[in-house]
Amino acid sequence: MSDRILVLVRHGQSEWNLKNLFTGWRDPDLTEQGVAEAKRAGALLKAEGLKFDVAFTSLLSRAQRTLSLVLGEMGQESVETLASQALNERDYGDLSGLNKDDARAKWGEEQVHVWRRSYDIPPPGGESLRDTVARTLPYYNQEILPRVLRGQTTIVTAHGNSLRALIMVLEKLSPEGIMKREVLTGVPMVYRMRADSTVEDRRDLAV
Repeated sequence: MSDRILVLVRHGQSEWNLKNLFTGWRDPDLTEQGVAEAKRAGALLKAEGLKFDVAFTSLLSRAQRTLSLVLGEMGQESVETLASQALNERDYGDLSGLNKDDARAKWGEEQVHVWRRSYDIPPPGGESLRDTVARTLPYYNQEILPRVLRGQTTIVTAHGNSLRALIMVLEKLSPEGIMKREVLTGVPMVYRMRADSTVEDRRDLAV
């Protein structure tokens, strides 16, 4: 197996995922299911025999707690960890904290669908996925990728859309392609990287 390993994990289910709320930069905790998902991710990664050299996460507690639970399950609590706002979830602006059905009732199903699933149209006061890519990608290129290319086995625990920004680049997806890509909670995506920073292969670890 290549030494250049990058693992991406979306945080486990949060309380607001469960309630069908737009979350963004708000900071709810994990549900019991989310804790179980994070621990399961750690068990799957441990079974792969991976030993992490460095970990990256966002400033939001659901991602940080997921990382802590993953590393705890692996017996690797002392891994160097770096947290950055660059890895925060997409900011949903005025939609944050709203139930998705209530948002549809207020603005109409078509408009909410545009905000959720278009690449470059942000919700009021918030970010589009293009905006999220614009803040996430430079951090990946400057901080995360160099560690991977040096042979440091690296884990990133973050959010559906900040991880989509990375997946878009790693897998060379179009804006249309990345908007259709589902990123499941608590499922590790293991990338083996070539020396030129392209992806050799990717596997999702699931039970």
